[in-house]
Amino acid sequence: MGLTRQYLRYAPAALFGLVGSPRGCVAFVGLRGERGRCVAVPACEHVFVWDTRKGEKVLILKGLKQEVSCLCPSPDGLHLAVGYEDGSIRIFSLLSGEANITFNGHKAAVTALQYDHLGGRLVSGSKDTDVIVWDVINESGLYRLRGHKDAVTQVLFLKEKNLLVTSGKDTLVKWWHLDTQHCFKTLVGHRAEVWAMALVSEEKRLITGSSDSELRVWDITYIQEEKDPGEPEPKKTKGSSPGAEENTEEDETLELDERPEERIIKCSKAGSIMREGRDRVVSLATDRTGKILACHGTDAVLEVFSLLSEGEVQKKLDKKMKKAKKKAKQNSEEEPEQSVELSLQEEIQRVTNIKASSKIKSFDLILSPKGELKIVLLLQNNIIESYNLNLSAQVPQAVRASKITIGGHRSDVRTLAFSSDNIAILSASAESVKIWNRSTLQCIRTMDCEYALCSLFVPGDRQVIVGTKTGKLQLYDLASGSLMEALDAHDGAVWSIALSPDQRGFVTGGADKCVKFWEFELVKDKTSVEKRLSMKHVRILQLDEDVLCVRYSPNQKLLAVSLLDCTVKVFYVDTLKFFLSLYGHKLPVLCMDVSYDGTLIATGSADRNVKIWGLDFGDCHRSLFAHDDSVMYLQFVAKSHLFFTAGKDSKIKQWDADKFEHIQTLEGHHQEVWCLAISPNGDYVVSASHDKSLRLWGRTREPLVLEDEREMQREAEYEESVAKEEQPVVAGETQGETGLAGKKTIETIKAAERIMEAIELYREETAKLKEHQAICKAAGKEIPFPANPILRAYGNITPSAYVLEVFKKVKSSELEESLLVLPFSYVPDLLKLFNEYIHLGSDVELLCRALLFLLKIHFGQITSNHMLVTVIEDLKKTTISRVSEARDVLGFNMAGLQYLKREIEAKDEVTFFADATDRFEEKKRKRKKKEKMVLAVL
Repeated sequence: MGLTRQYLRYAPAALFGLVGSPRGCVAFVGLRGERGRCVAVPACEHVFVWDTRKGEKVLILKGLKQEVSCLCPSPDGLHLAVGYEDGSIRIFSLLSGEANITFNGHKAAVTALQYDHLGGRLVSGSKDTDVIVWDVINESGLYRLRGHKDAVTQVLFLKEKNLLVTSGKDTLVKWWHLDTQHCFKTLVGHRAEVWAMALVSEEKRLITGSSDSELRVWDITYIQEEKDPGEPEPKKTKGSSPGAEENTEEDETLELDERPEERIIKCSKAGSIMREGRDRVVSLATDRTGKILACHGTDAVLEVFSLLSEGEVQKKLDKKMKKAKKKAKQNSEEEPEQSVELSLQEEIQRVTNIKASSKIKSFDLILSPKGELKIVLLLQNNIIESYNLNLSAQVPQAVRASKITIGGHRSDVRTLAFSSDNIAILSASAESVKIWNRSTLQCIRTMDCEYALCSLFVPGDRQVIVGTKTGKLQLYDLASGSLMEALDAHDGAVWSIALSPDQRGFVTGGADKCVKFWEFELVKDKTSVEKRLSMKHVRILQLDEDVLCVRYSPNQKLLAVSLLDCTVKVFYVDTLKFFLSLYGHKLPVLCMDVSYDGTLIATGSADRNVKIWGLDFGDCHRSLFAHDDSVMYLQFVAKSHLFFTAGKDSKIKQWDADKFEHIQTLEGHHQEVWCLAISPNGDYVVSASHDKSLRLWGRTREPLVLEDEREMQREAEYEESVAKEEQPVVAGETQGETGLAGKKTIETIKAAERIMEAIELYREETAKLKEHQAICKAAGKEIPFPANPILRAYGNITPSAYVLEVFKKVKSSELEESLLVLPFSYVPDLLKLFNEYIHLGSDVELLCRALLFLLKIHFGQITSNHMLVTVIEDLKKTTISRVSEARDVLGFNMAGLQYLKREIEAKDEVTFFADATDRFEEKKRKRKKKEKMVLAVL
């Protein structure tokens, strides 16, 4: 098939203009061993790591398509877990910036992530109400915990015990025992959603934040399990206090316990701390040491509290006791009998409030060893602010250390323009105009403006004009970055501006029902000697409706004007007489453009359609259903009949106005696309969206075939539908509190297919080998056996070794789901192969995991199959012996490593003392030298 019409593909080139997305959360990351300097923030589908001191981007962790919804750095500071909108989790290495591990388990956005204190396990909560615990080291899911009835908001591991606490929008806080994987306690003391929570005071207290100004504080008491008489006495847990037994009967209404004997902890309400904010808690967190607690609502204030340690609490109690005794002695000679207690407000004290420059979306804090608190805030308006707080001061005051703003606008970009040399990009929003270098993506100029709606570069690219919502035209000089002139052009908003093809002037259309014609002129100010550029109003065209868009034809004979009455009227430029009316849209035309040869005009409307008209007679060539929401912008590519449209459905589409074909869709933005601009040479497209990002798309040299494009689209739709299908279930199992961690995806199906193909190849090859042996026997001599090309590619391995190779290539996180969709007809062969592999002692851990899972899901069929009895018996013996061998090897290696550790520590101590002695001697020598010099001078 020959290419009938060749199109070139546009591909994503860059994302810029974004400091951090308000979705997701900000987190301090230790980059190059330095903590408290670099912060990771979500940036649409990527994660940006910023150096707060320099205000520079130091690392980009590149995502795929979905928006980032959650971040969590690992305890060792080397990895960052990133949760996405589609429920997937990727773990990035902060050293290489690569994503090593991917977990697919959730069906909706990941809302909470937390590592355990060693970093070996990761727990995730999602909008799909499930909580999943993942094994980071084995790169697989452990189990899914079901119980919440609405989105999970926070998940926390407990260090001391193997417990997990989760909170949700269903007003519940659930306690899970991870050994038995069941919920043993539910706190129902909240009347509204539990938005955030934190464990404090060495995990003896839980603080929860809800939809009011109260932070509820819960006391946690660990109840000792009944011990066997022969079992040695363990160390007492820090949580068991003498007064705990007395409180056990309080607040029974606030708890739902299954059976009293199953209790592991006792959780009772200790009281509340009042916040100053009246709205809901958005986030609540402590620093790593647990000394500082901070929270914020939907406003711009971060409230910081300090938590007293056990020692400090004891000191305060002793002081109080002394005072009480003194008072009692003064009043009477008797000793005070009443016990002295600290109130909750005395244990959790307010330090200060930090007022940010805009609404806070998330924060992170880190306490340096010197006692200085570093706080980073991600704000709603595309800013990262960092503050330092000196806690040792008498009145701690937060000092703003840095503010990252230059990389983006504070509000949505409403207009874009390219310079005539394709190098500079202009973007303007409600508060500023920025000029960007297209190749480096650096912001080279920022100028304050009013609410911008339209813009253009003046011929020569030394000045720019911006039309505003208040009806002004603002002229800026790029060299100095100053406002040269501001004219009151219209009585309403200036909705559109278009440069005349002769480049001597421009035309504007506004909400005051006027189209105004302007010319450039050089004027001389009284103060300066040199002339400067100015704008002169020359003509006006009065209309009956608000003007939404104006465009010239390339020969400057016609002017197209789109009006609020859903029509487009075409006038002669010289006489301003009416020529054509283009009507057919059901809602107003928001954007339009005329092709380079003046034959076609394309109009995009709020009715989601694009219409292509002939400019000679005003006939509608074709109406195309373009987007799922309003068409916001439309522009032709230079010297062609191809045009781009941008829609509120977050998509940018390319069309052919001759063939009326949809060529390609540029997907990347996550919210409404407001505007786009195409470079004069047609090589670049830049677009701006409500997600605060600017995206650059470049024309590649890769040809695009429409049939292939449609095929790829259908494949993508099928892959999406696979994840939404009903998940496969284990036969005979009922839906309980726990389940499998993974989910069925296109990758798991492909992995299962690869295993099936490998087993089929194994069957064919073994059958061929038997035939070959029979032929050799009959012939009485050795005949060469034709090798399979696939096995030859793997280095002439045996068919059974090939099956193992395929098995090893299945991702650890997808193994269970792949085996779950594997038909039973392949299982007998697999079991025989497993027996063979385990005999050889290869990949025992992987094979045991797969074997146990297969036995679990096909238990009935395997046990009732007489052919498999001998195989299973054989497997039983070999598996136990091989696993114990592997355990012995691990034990020996562990003991060896511990021995080496002790040796190194002993050596370090020796060198430490030797170094200290050398330093002392050096100091002595220097002092003597100094004394000699002083004596010499005297």
